[in-house]
This record gives sequence, structure tokens and C-alpha cells, in this order.
Amino acid sequence: MSGSRETLRATFDEDAELYARARPVCPDVLVEAIDRRLATAHPRTLEIGCGTGQATVALARRGHRVVAVELGGDLARVARRTLVAFPQVEVVHADIERWEPATAGFDLVVCATAFHWLDPATRFARVARLLRPGGLLALVQTLHVSGPSDAFFADLQSSCYARWMPDAPAHLPLVSISALPSRSAYGLEDAEEFTAPEMLRVPVDLSYDAERYVDLLRTFSNHRALPAARLDGLLACIRARIATERECPTNGVTGPLAPGVSRGKDQS
Repeated sequence: MSGSRETLRATFDEDAELYARARPVCPDVLVEAIDRRLATAHPRTLEIGCGTGQATVALARRGHRVVAVELGGDLARVARRTLVAFPQVEVVHADIERWEPATAGFDLVVCATAFHWLDPATRFARVARLLRPGGLLALVQTLHVSGPSDAFFADLQSSCYARWMPDAPAHLPLVSISALPSRSAYGLEDAEEFTAPEMLRVPVDLSYDAERYVDLLRTFSNHRALPAARLDGLLACIRARIATERECPTNGVTGPLAPGVSRGKDQS
């Protein structure tokens, strides 16, 4: 893993309380779809990169016995607090690429918006080794797709990101859900360790006022990596732009993303 990736993936732990407050929760429909495919009562589940429990809560509510491995110590601490009502959930503070469970053979490995932080050369083999024969891998990714807010985000790109985050793409064309690629972003279809991949797309609309949206942006690694003056300038510009709107409607597969942020959500 490159130094840049090591540095960026550590930024989420810098403000775990903000992460817990700002990040949207995983839609129940995704967990329901996983359960239908898994067809196992009270599955033994490994979650990679649980953050503060955005997907873990949905898994726990449906009876999963979860071992949630989180790289960030503060994130793990907040996740334990969030999940205190679920005794069948264990939150482990560890690097999943070095962690060894006392017992492997999980029914399910799930990773929500974190699989890209794992080494592409070894991640599928690593996950396969943790699963039981016939076990299921569920990957969740987020994508910002085209919709009614396209003009708003294009304006942010030209008026705010071009000035304060010039490394972001000058133009970020958004595609409709129907035009998204039919393959997963992680190359699951080509992984020799897995067969019969399926993809599920779940449209979700969320609305933010200025402060809630700025809080969300402050949890993104590429925003957190900006020098403080540039980040402050970018967020002030975005606040001012949102002030001209009654609200900031956004649309996406699972939630809103700022132009220049490369993320997405599908289940494979």
C-alpha cells in the first residue's frame, strides 16, 4: 500500500464524532438483499472498516453475529458506543490486512465504502481466506449519479472546486443510474477466488442544509488532506453557494457526494 493511501485512510480517525454525525447510514434494503443471497440464519459476519457503525447497526438488527474490524482507534471507540445494545457485535481495533481472527470461516464478509483502501494485489485472496467454503463477499460502493441537482454540482465545480481544489477534475460528468457500468469498480468479476457476482443498485435521495453538507464533506479523505486555508476557503465558498438555495437537494445511489470526490455504492 502506498504512503499516500496509508495517509489518506488514516484521516477518518481524526474526528470520529464528526464521522458518526455526518455519514449516512447503510440502507436496510442492502442488508435485506445480502440476507436473501446468503440464506443463513444469524450469520457469522466479518465487517471490514466499520467506521462508527453505519452498516453494522443494520446488520446487527437483522441478527448478524458481527466481528467489525476498524483501523481507526477513535472510530472503533465510537462504534462500540453506537453498538452497545447489540451484544452479538464485537468491534476490533486492527488493520484488516494484518489481523488474524481466532476462528475464520465467516459466512459473510461485508465491506461498505472501504474496499478501495485495501491492497488491490492481495485483497480478494485475503478475504477468501477468511470465508467458509461457499461464503459470501458483499462490497458496497457509493456513486453520485445524474439527477435534478446536476446544475448545482456543476456550479460548485466551476465556482468553488476549480479555485480551492484545482486537482479535482475540471468537469465531472454525472451519468444516470441506468448508464452506470455493469461491472463492479473493484474487479470482482475477474477475481479467481469468487464466482457468480451479482450487482444491486439502490437509489437514495438525501437533502442537506449548508452546515450538514459541509460536515459531510469534512469526512472525505481528499477534503481532509487539503491545507487548512484551502479547505476553509472551499467550505466557505460552498456555504455561500448553498445560501442561495432553499435547500441542497442531492441524488445518488446511496447519498450525496461533492464534485471531485470519487466514490460510489453498489453491491456485488
